[in-house]
Amino acid sequence: MTASSDSSPGFPHDRSIKTPIDPTQPLRPETNEPRTRKKRSSNGNPKDDRSPRRWLGLLALALLVAGVGFAIWKALSGGEQQEMQGPPAVPVKVERLRSESLEDSSEFVGILDSQTGVSLQPEADGRVVQIFVSAGDVVAAGDPIMQLSANQSQSDYNAALANISASRSARDAARANLRAAQERQAQLLADLKLRENDYNRTAILVSKGALAQEQLDQVERDRTVANSALSSAVQEIDALKSSAEQAQATLEQTNANANSIQEDLLDKTVTAPIAGTVGNIPIKLGDYVTAGSQLATITQNQDLELEVSIPISESQRLRTGLPVQLTLFGSDDAIASGNLTFVSPTTDTATQTILAKARFSQPSKPLQDDQRLEVRVIWDERPGILIPTTAISRLGGETFVFVPGRPDPPPEGSGGKGSGKSSASGTPDQKGQQDGPPPVVARLKSVKLGSLQGNEYQVLEGLAAGDTIIVSGLLNLRDGVPISPESASAAPAAPSSAKSSPGTR
Repeated sequence: MTASSDSSPGFPHDRSIKTPIDPTQPLRPETNEPRTRKKRSSNGNPKDDRSPRRWLGLLALALLVAGVGFAIWKALSGGEQQEMQGPPAVPVKVERLRSESLEDSSEFVGILDSQTGVSLQPEADGRVVQIFVSAGDVVAAGDPIMQLSANQSQSDYNAALANISASRSARDAARANLRAAQERQAQLLADLKLRENDYNRTAILVSKGALAQEQLDQVERDRTVANSALSSAVQEIDALKSSAEQAQATLEQTNANANSIQEDLLDKTVTAPIAGTVGNIPIKLGDYVTAGSQLATITQNQDLELEVSIPISESQRLRTGLPVQLTLFGSDDAIASGNLTFVSPTTDTATQTILAKARFSQPSKPLQDDQRLEVRVIWDERPGILIPTTAISRLGGETFVFVPGRPDPPPEGSGGKGSGKSSASGTPDQKGQQDGPPPVVARLKSVKLGSLQGNEYQVLEGLAAGDTIIVSGLLNLRDGVPISPESASAAPAAPSSAKSSPGTR
């Protein structure tokens, strides 16, 4: 069928030229030809103004088809590459477990008590006239702490010392006189013996008539005089002895008086009986204190004794010698270690606890008297393994850890990655081959945990020394996810073939 057109005079009608059909225009009912609006040109020929639009539509359609085809090809090739490469590996940290010492322990609260400490108290009444130290000062034994007003002055003490000197001189003089009298007594005794001999010889001669009676009377008189002199010397010696004894008693009395005055002076000076640290001083300068009043305290914190109350439910395990560790509240690091040295044989009826004590010397951190601390009593120690709390996952009421493992093998005949599918030439497909070390994936492994020890749990079942676990990046893991250990040395040489538990994927 030929397209009809309007003919104009002077222009021949060429039936060999067919008008192209515009697919966007409906066909005429009578001729099934598209409706076209023709306009005449300046020379009278009709002209179709939709030809440029038709070519633009065809070009857009071709570009659209090419874009869709490219997108489909990209999706197909990208999916194949993604299937070949698999999901990206998750970077994780791994840790190899080793055997450690596990503790069966309990924690309590205890109070420290200094074993060396004194409360300074005056031995006499007086007013505080001088304070030599301040709270917190470290003093040595014998250092002055406080001075009180003295009832006796230093001049009284000096007078007492002078009396002592005078009494000592009087005693020495009495002793010297006594010695002189005793020497005279010896001379008089010798003279008396001589007079006795003269009298005996003269008496013999007079009896024989060799001498006259007058000479015998004279010798007898001399003997009587010597005897009287000796008796007087004996009486003088007795008197001098009494005088020397009195002088000694006077000296002793003056010494006692001086000592009393000195003691009064010393009592007014309060000194440190031991070396240590001065505590709070509640007394101020000018206060009047009495004997027995508390002036200050001196404490040594090097040697401390711990008092802790243990519930009676632990009485079967409580015994002396158990290790004890002290920790500050909110910290797990032990600052001092010791052993129980005392377990009370009785129970506190009010609290139903048993008093236990332990001693500590030279702690790593300064401790103070009456300080409250956490006390860890270690009942038993045994070998085992510990895992950090950050490596634990809880699923469905059970406890798991992630361990490095190998991926599941692909199904036989699937032709997937690693299937060993051959190409048409009979050689293995290069895409199925794997380069580098075997892949490592995360595997869930069920474990049974014991008590918490610091920031680590004791492992009762499921793991052994030498096993490797994943300790970081757990939020990005699930069973079978590829992993990339942080360092090659930390990664296991041969990943275990741990399988996930049912319902954990």
